[in-house]
Amino acid sequence: MRIGLLGTGNVARALAHGWRAAGHDVLLGSRHPQERGDLGLPVAGLGETAARADVLVNATPGGVSLDLLRSIGAPVLAGTLLIDVGVGLSDDFSALTHPNSSLGELIQEAFPLTPVVKTLCTMDSTTMAAPGDLTEPGTVFLSGDDPEAKATTGRLLTDLGWPASSQLDIGDITTARGQEHFAFLFMGIAGGVNSHTFNIKVVTRP
Repeated sequence: MRIGLLGTGNVARALAHGWRAAGHDVLLGSRHPQERGDLGLPVAGLGETAARADVLVNATPGGVSLDLLRSIGAPVLAGTLLIDVGVGLSDDFSALTHPNSSLGELIQEAFPLTPVVKTLCTMDSTTMAAPGDLTEPGTVFLSGDDPEAKATTGRLLTDLGWPASSQLDIGDITTARGQEHFAFLFMGIAGGVNSHTFNIKVVTRP
């Protein structure tokens, strides 16, 4: 598949390398592509990246994601699966920019013709793209309104090393709120284990 990743930070690069290793065609989207030629990955403008993609991934800072997507335009995004991995946090990481909602919900509301799936935002970039490096992958969550979009997202997660047994569909796009609000517990756990490279796992009674 042609996967366009909006953003050029650690998350976008980790996911791009992971999907490229699985055989997908990846392209990073930047507001200043001419300044990002040192990444070892193809980079283009945001609009070009969106127009060329079968699947788009929002890997931009959550506080600016909506404005960035609006700059691309709803017609370009219409009908394209958008996997949202962003979390909106203040500059000092002390507050959520969407405390009573979620970025995933707001994107879906702003772009009703674009199926949005929220996933991968409960871990750091190294775990997103290499869950097999942990003692076991743990759980990755999916939130979204479109079953087909979720199925495609699930296949792409499998390509990153997430087995189907690790993927948990938790409901419609409103459940993205729980994924994003996990950010504070993530930071607490990171302090407790002195590392950002970890994941959580949902365990149930047999």
